[in-house]
Parts: sequence; structure tokens; C-alpha cells
Amino acid sequence: MRIGELARVTGTTARALRHYEEQGLLAPARADNGYRVYGEDAVVRVRNIRHLLDAGLTLEDVSAFRACLDGDVAAAPPSARGLEIARQRLAVLDARIAAQTAARDRLAAALRRHGAAGP
Repeated sequence: MRIGELARVTGTTARALRHYEEQGLLAPARADNGYRVYGEDAVVRVRNIRHLLDAGLTLEDVSAFRACLDGDVAAAPPSARGLEIARQRLAVLDARIAAQTAARDRLAAALRRHGAAGP
């Protein structure tokens, strides 16, 4: 399949797929005309990449999971490196949530002080 079809099937964009290729996460074949050609296995790989990104990992983090991107990433036993990456990302997310909660609380307090309480 060509890049547009893979993007459509996986719910991503051609631009994202080219970026994954630049990062070494996808390796399409090339047709005689130079177009990228992906096998059916690319669908699973892209969905796994998206799954990891949606969980808060970066593309650099996803690279550490390269060996299991073609299988069931969610069911694979975690490696020591995978667990460390997950711990690091969880700490980052917790810090962001705390910062956002504090900002929300300040904004809600300001609205209450002015008699314009929010939701």
C-alpha cells in the first residue's frame, strides 16, 4: 500500500509516517517510480507507535521498543529499559498535571474573587 492508504488505515498523516521513517521506525520499500510501498505489517507497527505516543512516550522513547513494534506491544513483557522509560514519562506527566492543576486553581480563585465563578 502507498503512504496515503497507510495514513488513512492507521488514522495518522503521511507527514507523521515520513517522520517515523526519518526516525528509523518505519522502513518502506520503494516502487520503481520512487513511491513508498508499505506491507500489511506496517499497519500493526504504526498502530503500536501511535499507542506508545498516546501513552505519553516520545519518538526517542519509542525507539527503545523497536524490537516489539511488529507484535502486541501492550501484551509484551516489559524490559528493564521499557520500565525505566515508563517511570520517567509518568514522572513528567505527573509534574505537568500538578502544574496544570495549580494553574486551574489560581484561575478559579481569581474568578471567585470577582464573583464570576467558572464551571
